[in-house]
Amino acid sequence: MDFFDERVLAALRDGKSRSFIALLSEVGFSHNTLQEHLGRLVAKGIILREKAAQKGSGRPRFAYRLQAKTAAKTVAAMEDPTTELVVVPFSCLRRVCKFQSGRYCKETGRACAPQICPQTRKQEL
Repeated sequence: MDFFDERVLAALRDGKSRSFIALLSEVGFSHNTLQEHLGRLVAKGIILREKAAQKGSGRPRFAYRLQAKTAAKTVAAMEDPTTELVVVPFSCLRRVCKFQSGRYCKETGRACAPQICPQTRKQEL
């Protein structure tokens, strides 16, 4: 997580949704930089991108907010510089899982899934 990601997360820390324009004025860096970092944080699952209600036709507008599951850990990671926040999609976790063989979990004896994975049960967000 770099300086720009931290500024975006600090702006969203209170849990309220913000439009792109509102975030742009809060964080104080360029349009393209914000767009790039928002895209990365959305892809990692740290923040949510939701369609905002609008009047009339035109391009849809979006609002951004911290995902409820990760909000507490994100805020804690920002306050304590020794804490690292890592978000890994389950598809990537499955590739490095020591319990997984093919699509079969050796420990649970069932098909590999995030709900039953012994790796995700330990550190649920």
